[in-house]
Amino acid sequence: MTALHTILAGAALGLALLAGPVVPALAQQPSPVAPATETAPAPAAPASAIDFGDDASQWANDGECDDPRFAGTGAAEELLDADRGHDATDCNAAFAAGTVSLADPEDDAAVADTPATEPATDIDFGDDSGDWANDGECDDPRFTGPGTAAELLEADILHDATDCSTAFAEGRVTLADPDAVTEVATATGAASRIDFGDDSGEWTHDGECDDPDFAGTGMAAKPSAEGRLRDASDCRAAFDLGTVWLGTAGAQGTASFDYGSDTSRWANDGECDDPRFAGMGTDKKLLDDDMLADASDCRALEAEGQVSIRTVYSPGYAAGAPYDSSGIDFGDDGSEYAHDDECDDPRFEGPGAAGYQLDGDLSHDAGDCRAAYEAGTVMLREGEF
Repeated sequence: MTALHTILAGAALGLALLAGPVVPALAQQPSPVAPATETAPAPAAPASAIDFGDDASQWANDGECDDPRFAGTGAAEELLDADRGHDATDCNAAFAAGTVSLADPEDDAAVADTPATEPATDIDFGDDSGDWANDGECDDPRFTGPGTAAELLEADILHDATDCSTAFAEGRVTLADPDAVTEVATATGAASRIDFGDDSGEWTHDGECDDPDFAGTGMAAKPSAEGRLRDASDCRAAFDLGTVWLGTAGAQGTASFDYGSDTSRWANDGECDDPRFAGMGTDKKLLDDDMLADASDCRALEAEGQVSIRTVYSPGYAAGAPYDSSGIDFGDDGSEYAHDDECDDPRFEGPGAAGYQLDGDLSHDAGDCRAAYEAGTVMLREGEF
């Protein structure tokens, strides 16, 4: 080692002793700053905390959520306040699928303490004597939900126990009226006064009425005398749809159905826009302004079986008057439109109803609505009592 090297080494050693112990480079780095904590968004309300309401909407069970409390791709394009809380099955399904959410998560009217589901042990499911028992669908019309059959008949009340109890346990059906656990609903109006007989005929459950005492588009092509009082389910279903009526009523000179004109802005678009009709061929949102104004579409679709005349507008319905109104609570005459010879209570529909009905008049036009009901010019909307 040269003298120069000795001098340089000694200098380096001295500097090291002055500087202190060597610290690893990693330890010399500044401590990382904890990232700012973001306030997490409030979690969406679970489905169990949402009061979805019922299926009383005209648009219930059509695959779209029509309740204006919800928003998303699963919601209908046009939402009406009248459907708030009245499209439970569609909105519940869409919520579970993630295609809708509460438009306002703080909506106290939507997120509420919901009553406990009625325990299945308190429900009398009946027996399995129905024609459609054990087919995987609940055919008892006391129930509603995606697990029910598309067509429900009163003849199947209490007669599809296994299917309905299974669907109930799986959450696919609920009681349509939770207060009627063991109660069997009784029919009101004209149908309750008709003896439809039984289903002992040869052509029962084929979708056509084979009882020759009836007439209308829902009749079999050639009903025979052997079918009298022996095709109850088909004839009752057709009567409720307004596609048949008692032939004796028709024989008394009931006026033919007036389809109206084609003055609607939606005329000739392939859909029936007249609110007097029901069925898959009707437009989703039917307006009173289009009544009697889409004749060609509605006539053609009726002939194809895509639409049918609502019962209260059927030619033979008013001819069956007077109807018993004793089972209906009409309320009082507190409406400012009471005693104007039009039924202003929005629970009712028919040619005797006012063109525009307000929620504020619900149960407040008793005299007019009772008279119209007994005369057969209005009837309770589906789901109303």
